Amino acid sequence: MRTIIEPFRIKMTEPLKLISREERIKALDKAYHNVFLLDAEDCCVDLLTDSGTGAMSVQQWAAMMLGDESYAGSKSWKKFESTIKKITNIKYVLPTHQGRAAESILAQTRITQGDIIPNNNHFDTTRANIEFAGAQAVDLVCDSGLDAKLDIPFKGNMDVKKLEHCITTHGREKIPFCMITVTNNTGGGQPVSLENIRNIKAVLNKFDIPLVIDACRFAENAYFIKEREAGYADRSLLEIAQELFSYADAATMSCKKDGLSNIGGFLICNNEQWAEEFKNALIMREGFPTYGGLAGRDLEAIAVGLMEALELDYQVYRHATVLYLSDRLEKTGIPYVRPAGGHAVFLDAKEFVPHIPQSQYPGIGLVNSIYIEGGVRGVELGSVMFGRIDDSGKETPAALELVRLAFPRRVYTQSHFDYLIEVIEEVWKNRGSISGYQITYQPKYLRHFSCHFKVIR
Repeated sequence: MRTIIEPFRIKMTEPLKLISREERIKALDKAYHNVFLLDAEDCCVDLLTDSGTGAMSVQQWAAMMLGDESYAGSKSWKKFESTIKKITNIKYVLPTHQGRAAESILAQTRITQGDIIPNNNHFDTTRANIEFAGAQAVDLVCDSGLDAKLDIPFKGNMDVKKLEHCITTHGREKIPFCMITVTNNTGGGQPVSLENIRNIKAVLNKFDIPLVIDACRFAENAYFIKEREAGYADRSLLEIAQELFSYADAATMSCKKDGLSNIGGFLICNNEQWAEEFKNALIMREGFPTYGGLAGRDLEAIAVGLMEALELDYQVYRHATVLYLSDRLEKTGIPYVRPAGGHAVFLDAKEFVPHIPQSQYPGIGLVNSIYIEGGVRGVELGSVMFGRIDDSGKETPAALELVRLAFPRRVYTQSHFDYLIEVIEEVWKNRGSISGYQITYQPKYLRHFSCHFKVIR
C-alpha cells in the first residue's frame, strides 16, 4: 500500500486548547515576545522541541512499573547498561539526568582554558558547556550544509579538510577531542554519512585525537544512512548504529530524543581514566554512578525506548510525517531547508522575510507570527541562538536564519499537520507585515531561553 500509517494506535488522549488571536497576542506580550516564556497550555500545537516531548509506548509504561529504585546496582540500571552496550559496544556507561549534564561532565573533566573543540555543528547546550569551560567551539560543517536550498543526501557532514587544517593550525595539544553531532540539528536536522565519520576518524587517528559523538538522534541518522548511503540498504538500523559507534571513543546523549523518553541521558567512553574522572564528577553533581540522577523507572523506560527507536517501521512513519509537511511547503513555494531533516522541518527565515535584516532577528519575527496566527510554537535557530558577540559587544550573525518546527515523537496526527500547513500558508501570504525585533535583556549564556524582545515598528 502507498499510504504510510502510524505503526501504533492511540490509547490515551490529552486535551488541547486553542485560545483566541487576541489572547495569543497578549500572552506573547506578557512573555516579552519570547516563545520560551509562554505557558505551554497557550500553545495549541507545540513544536518548540522534540526533546522529552514524545509519547511513550505501552511497553515503556509497563517497564516503568518494574523500576528498581535501589540506590546502587539496581536491576533497572543493569537493563539500561546492557541495552546501551548492545547498541554501542562501548565499555563504560554512566547515566545522567539529561544530555547537557553529560556534556557538562565531559567539558569539566577534559577541557582546559584555551582549548579548541571541532564539530560539524555544536548545538546550543554543547557550545555553552564548552565555552563555559574556557574553550572555543569551532563549527566545521561542509559548505553544502550552509546552503539551505541545496538538496543533497548528507549535508550534516564535517569538512574533513577543514578539520585537518584546524588541527595543524592550532596544534594537536590544543584539541583534547573532536565531536560529531548526528543528526546535525543546527544545520537543519541533516544526517552524517558513515563514510564521512570514517574519514574524520582517519584524520583524528593521525593526530591521536579522540572522537566524541553527540548521539541524540543516532537512530534517525541510522535510518538516513540505510536510505541514502550505498551499501547499507540491507543492513538493520541496529547494525548501522553499531558501526557508527564503533568509530567513537566516547559519546554523549540526551535520551529525550532517540531514547523516546521524557528525561534522561548518558555519557559513555572506552578509556578507563576518562571513565574514572567522569564517574567522580557524576557523583558530585548527578548521583551514584548506577542511577545518575534518574529514577529506576526512567532507566527502564529508556532501555525500551532506545530499541524502539531502531525499529524500521517506526522510523519510516517518523520520516513520513516530516516529508508530509515539507512536500506541502515545496508545492506552495515556501522556503525551507532542503532536504527535510530527520526530526523537524526548518523554515528559511532569510528567504521567508527578506525585508528583515539579520540584525533584527528574522527568525524571531517568523516564530512569533506563526504563534499569533495559529497558536503554534516553533523555535528560532538563527542569530539569537547562534550569533556570536565579541568582547566589544559587536554581534556576528549566524550563517543560517532558521525556524525549527520540531516534531514530538508519536504525538500529533495528520490533521494537526494539516492545520499547521494552513497556519504557515497564511503567514506566508502576509509575510510583508512581519516585523523585526531587538533584544532588551539577555543573559551571558544560552540567551535564547530567557532573553526579552521588543518589536521594531
